[in-house]
Amino acid sequence: MYKNSTFISILLAYLSYYNISIAAEDQPSAYQAIRTQLEQEFKQAYPEQIIANGEVKKLELVAAETQWGVFPPYQTNVWAYNGQVPAPVIRIQLGDTLELKLTNRLPQPTTIHWHGIRVPNAMDGVPGVTQPKIAVGESFVYRFTPKDAGTFWFHPHFNSAEQIERGLYGVLIVEDSNEPQYSQDLVMVLDDWLLEKNAQIYDQFVTRHDLAHDGRWGNLQTVNGRHQPVIPVTPGERIRLRLVNVANGRVFSPAFPDLSPQIFAVDGMLAAQPFPLNNFLLSPGNRIDLDITIPNTYAGKKLEIINTFSRKPTRLAILQVAKNAPVETPQFKPPQAKHFPNWLKAAYMPVTQHYELDAKRGGKYGISWTINDQAWPDSTTQTLEYGRFTRIRLSNKSARLHPMHLHGQFFRVIARNGAVERENFWRDTVLLKRRETVDIVLMPIDKGLWAHHCHILEHAEAGMMNMIKVE
Repeated sequence: MYKNSTFISILLAYLSYYNISIAAEDQPSAYQAIRTQLEQEFKQAYPEQIIANGEVKKLELVAAETQWGVFPPYQTNVWAYNGQVPAPVIRIQLGDTLELKLTNRLPQPTTIHWHGIRVPNAMDGVPGVTQPKIAVGESFVYRFTPKDAGTFWFHPHFNSAEQIERGLYGVLIVEDSNEPQYSQDLVMVLDDWLLEKNAQIYDQFVTRHDLAHDGRWGNLQTVNGRHQPVIPVTPGERIRLRLVNVANGRVFSPAFPDLSPQIFAVDGMLAAQPFPLNNFLLSPGNRIDLDITIPNTYAGKKLEIINTFSRKPTRLAILQVAKNAPVETPQFKPPQAKHFPNWLKAAYMPVTQHYELDAKRGGKYGISWTINDQAWPDSTTQTLEYGRFTRIRLSNKSARLHPMHLHGQFFRVIARNGAVERENFWRDTVLLKRRETVDIVLMPIDKGLWAHHCHILEHAEAGMMNMIKVE
């Protein structure tokens, strides 16, 4: 019956598009064959386990109230790790074990979630799911060996809409000694702040306005906790620039009018091939690594970095090029994934889970944001089979933005609104625009109970979260 490959392809594509599922025992052998092929293609795309090298990096963070010069000359009352916004960058080598003691000096409980890092489930930092809340005055030790090199970040997963807005976030970089060395390795943490008189944080959180819109959008955009900082560079330098969006709700579309950056990693993971930075939408939670060369002819000039995701582009930062003689530009190909599955036949596979995103009246805040008409914590836990190719459909039924983040797993986007999408990189967060449907595919290889939620923090706080169990 299934010998005609053209007929089979059309049939499978039809079933997939219309989300017609077939019980495993009734699926045609073509489905099974394609699934097996997709699972074989995935092997070694990224490791299931990592062997620790024996090096343990012991650090301590204290979360406490302090002041920070977000908009000089004013001093803003913030919450910070070790007195800095963002926290001091943590750098470790691939294979190192991080042992970090967090002490809570805040006026409320907290935790740390290691965003994008495939950690043991008990280290994921979701209170009531993977660990208890860290009470005021108490400490908790996080210990894990990251499985992947790349750009990651960390933040509270308790009362996140307030705690992250007040300044609690930091970057964790896992370095791979096999990757080429750039002239500079720069981190730029993008955020926005809703400030009142004397540059103080507006202290009403998860408001009806935020909930009815795309979360909390501030009136001041910052890079590394500063408004429009000036960053020194040298002619000829080749720079690895790591951009991290930690904002509650704001989407950034970074642009470099005088340069031609190439993206070679997304959400910490190397892409199959570098590609130009052209209107890439960096939603809350997303990261990109850029390859940038400062032209020799730009000595003494200022190069702007702007955000184009707004009615009027805004300046984020300035690269101040020194008047010095140019340095020698390192010559190498940008890093790229050693193995990236083709997954050309992924579009033929049926949808395993379908999540509809919407809002309804009621709940703690008067508005509940829902997944399949359920608001966390009263939501159903979904199960994904370990090591089995999985296709998930996300359908945004609302008129608001939703950057959906999945803990513990990486995924690829293969379709938007029914049209094939050939992204050549992994993600842990994908932005859904109004009324948009996105299909993602993944291989669940990290077991545990993982949060899946909107990274507009107000939406998550008002219920747009559920749990996905991999077993």
